Parts: sequence; structure tokens; C-alpha cells
Amino acid sequence: MSYHGAIFSVVTLFIMRILLPFLVFFVASSQSFADSPVRFFNLDKAPNLANMTDFKASALCDVADETQRYLTQFSADKFAVHAGTVFDESVTLIKVKKTLAFICQTYREDVRAKRHSRLHDKQFLIDNFDFYRWTPDIKTAQEIAIKSTNANKSRMLNTIPSDKIFLTKYYTKLLTASAVKTPRYNQALYALPYDELALTLEEANDDLSLTRHKYTRQDIIAGMLEEKKLAKPLIWLTEEALHDVLLQGTGVVEVDGVRRYFNVHRNNGIAYDYAIGKREQARYWYFSEVPSIMGYGETLDSKIAISPQVSFAGNVAELGLGKLFMVTYTSENENVSRLGVLSDQGGAFDNNLFQLDLLVDSYYGWQDYYKANKHLPDYANAWLMLVRQ
Repeated sequence: MSYHGAIFSVVTLFIMRILLPFLVFFVASSQSFADSPVRFFNLDKAPNLANMTDFKASALCDVADETQRYLTQFSADKFAVHAGTVFDESVTLIKVKKTLAFICQTYREDVRAKRHSRLHDKQFLIDNFDFYRWTPDIKTAQEIAIKSTNANKSRMLNTIPSDKIFLTKYYTKLLTASAVKTPRYNQALYALPYDELALTLEEANDDLSLTRHKYTRQDIIAGMLEEKKLAKPLIWLTEEALHDVLLQGTGVVEVDGVRRYFNVHRNNGIAYDYAIGKREQARYWYFSEVPSIMGYGETLDSKIAISPQVSFAGNVAELGLGKLFMVTYTSENENVSRLGVLSDQGGAFDNNLFQLDLLVDSYYGWQDYYKANKHLPDYANAWLMLVRQ
């Protein structure tokens, strides 16, 4: 063998035996890293807590208690009852339940001791909770913005800061209504169609021949259910109010001095399309009368009673029900932090890890809502909170 051939053989042997394993490891590690999910939540040792305000500890406890009840009683609901699919192993369902229990324990201890709520005390929260900073999924938000036909929505999705979530606000619709159809109030809130009143949710979802699966929102507005007498009208509204209540999910109406609540029950199976406006949506909800504002629930009877200012709607499928969130923002030249529980959801949150929706109150329409909430920003810093063990 020549001198150069010997050198070549030695170099080749070195590459095969020494460098190749490292190269294989590097490629495999790079592939694994590329395939791993993006981390949107990371432990934050120095969270930015501002003045803890704009929420009542009593209301926060009510929602926490109701949500914990759901997590305990309806553990078979794997869509909502889980630790979350976007967290590491430090976030568990047990910790979520303990966090909700700790909220009410703290509130009740403070009431008995006749002292100011420690849930508004920044140092108490820092001492007793771990904070996981939420970095929004900007990439998905921008992909949705490209498809959207709503210029304002596209602008807002495209301008989500890299360190803040999109903080939207929702409200329950205060309705003016009629018990009978009139020229003005010519659109009904319908109860479930007659052909599935005796069926369970599973039975009704499996039978695609049922009325509920047949018609779009546009079909129903055109009078299909009324013409064929396929469902019972609960109350009659204007068409504009109908679109609003279908979007908000809850209708509130004063009848003879009594406030009545109507909540979505089952829908026609058509997904909400984030890219189009409310009038173009084909999704349609049937309603039921309920005792209060209701949030998430697999069935009407299981729904969580929620309260304004302490209830968030969001991506329950990926975040998991019952998460305690803190959002921090500047409002009227003051830095504000507030707490709320993920206790509601909606079609707009499918594949959405950039947004929370705060339940603010009940209003007749956009003008009333805007006047009361114009001080709230569109974006906020956000943290998931878990009680420390």
C-alpha cells in the first residue's frame, strides 16, 4: 500500500469510527428538535405583577368552584378534562385542581378573618404560585390573517406582539324580544328540533338524518324551520340580534321585570370560520333557557356557571379546562393585572394559541359594550398560574 493510500485508510477509519456516530447523533437530534412542538409556555421566575384589580375574589372563587366541579364529575370528557397538550410534565391535572381549590380556600379564609383578599396581594401570589409565561403562536395568527376577509381582524392578528397574547372581550347579549313573531322581531331563537328531544347527545350526533344536521344559518333565517314547524321558537328577535347572540352564545332578556337567560345547546355541526364575518357563518346554534350565564359543558345540564370579569374563553382542547391565567396590561396610564379561569370555549379557538377572550358583562350592542370597555387593550402579557406544592 502506498503512503497516500495508508493515510487515506487511516482518515477513513477515523471518520467511520469516531466522527460518524457524532454526525448521526447531531442529525437525529436536529430532526428531533425540528419535529418537537414549539414551547408556548415557559416557567418565569420573575413575572411582572402589576396592581391586582378589576376582579372580585368572590366571583373568582365561584367560577373556580364550578370549574373544579366539572373536572371532578366529568373526567370522561377528554376534550376538556386533561392537563393540556402544549405543556411539559410540570403541568398536571392534579395541580390544576389544587390551584382551583386553593383560590376558594384563600378567599374563604380571608372572609372568615375579615381581611382584604390575598388574591389581590402581589407578594402572596408570588410566594404561592408558579408562573408560566405565555408566548403567542404568531405564525398561526398570521396564517389566519392572510385568509381573513375582515380587514380589521387581519390587521389585529398581524400586529400581535411577540411577547403578548391577543386579549379579546366578549359579552352576553342583552336582548329586546317578543313572545310572538312581529315585522320587527321576525327571527326566532329555536329550541332543539322536535325529532331529537328524546335523544342523547351521542345518539343525535350519530344520526345525520336529523333536522339539526340538515340546515345552515341562512336556511333557518330564510324560514325553513318555521315553514315546516320543525322546532319550537323560544323568543323572537331582530335578525341583527340573532347574529349577535349566535356569536356570543348567551342571550339575556328582561321579561316583565325578570331577567331570563338563553344559552346555546347543540349546533348544526358546521365549524366556525374565523376568516369570515358573522352574517356569512353557516354555523347555527339551537338554544335552551338556563338559570344564569353558562360557560363550557359537554351537555347543557353539565355546563359551568360563569361570572363576568373572571371568566376566560379559549382553546380548551389544547390548554385544558380550568387553567388559572393572569393577564397584565396598561389601562388608562395604570399597569393592571387580573386573574381569570379558563371556563368557556368557542369555535374561534380551534388551533388558536394566541388568544384569550374575557367575559366582560351584558350589553344591548356594540356601542354599549365599547363605551364600557374602550379602556381595555387588545394585547396583554399572560401567564398560566399553578399553586406551588
